Amino acid sequence: MVSRDAPAAATGTATPAGTGLVLSGLAVGHRTEGTLRRGRASTVLPAVDAVAGRGELTVLLGTNGAGKSTLLRTLAGLQPALGGSARLDGDDLLGLRAGARARRVGVVLTDRPDPGLLTGRDVVELGRLPHTGAAGVLGPDDDAAVDTAIDAVRAGPLAGRPLGRLSDGERQRLMVARALAQQPSLLLLDEPSAFLDVAARVALLGLLRRLAREQDLCVLLSTHDLELALRLADRAWLLDGAGSLLTGTPGELATSGAIGAAFDTDELVFEPDRGVFALRTRD
Repeated sequence: MVSRDAPAAATGTATPAGTGLVLSGLAVGHRTEGTLRRGRASTVLPAVDAVAGRGELTVLLGTNGAGKSTLLRTLAGLQPALGGSARLDGDDLLGLRAGARARRVGVVLTDRPDPGLLTGRDVVELGRLPHTGAAGVLGPDDDAAVDTAIDAVRAGPLAGRPLGRLSDGERQRLMVARALAQQPSLLLLDEPSAFLDVAARVALLGLLRRLAREQDLCVLLSTHDLELALRLADRAWLLDGAGSLLTGTPGELATSGAIGAAFDTDELVFEPDRGVFALRTRD
């Protein structure tokens, strides 16, 4: 697999050495189960090289099946890597034990949460479990971390309300607050806007961009909201579906033709100057 920066006249934001997320030859995929093929692996991405810096919003783009979720789940520790390395602020991310990883990495997945009888604050308090242990007894520092997380996503009015009575956008805001309550340095989100309307999608991505800057977080998210992501992101990782990865600023990937090559169809064409898709004209 070729991982490289997209050619462009502009230069993206440099990431200081040792800060943020650095992938080197990272191979991800799925191990096959069963007595006849035990131990064999199906590789989705054979050798990923990429950087996502602190204080930046990095978007992971690609068509369905390109490997976005597989890559994020591997970084989150939900499935093992097949090779290579991933370092977070200079430390071996793949080698962290589950408890240590939960204190360093916040994860928001696509799945809709089962609300049960939980209130908004109850959900955010779950983010403190990596710090409190199985007992789950919150002390003053934990309460303060929960309050800070709720304030950061501006969800104060939602804290006392039952989760089952909130909109999808309000719930997703609380899922982000729960991840922030872990006090991570890396925030991973897999299609966080999948069930949201247009206004809520804009609000969520704007929120994540603000949090990256205000809390010096490394934020990496996958999304199909291509035009919105290209407008708001600092950096982009583009999977082309054939095992190749391009990285750069959204403008660099757009002007190099990489976005169009990955997403153009017989009906739609990406216009890099405008950053939007348009109907393809025919004679």
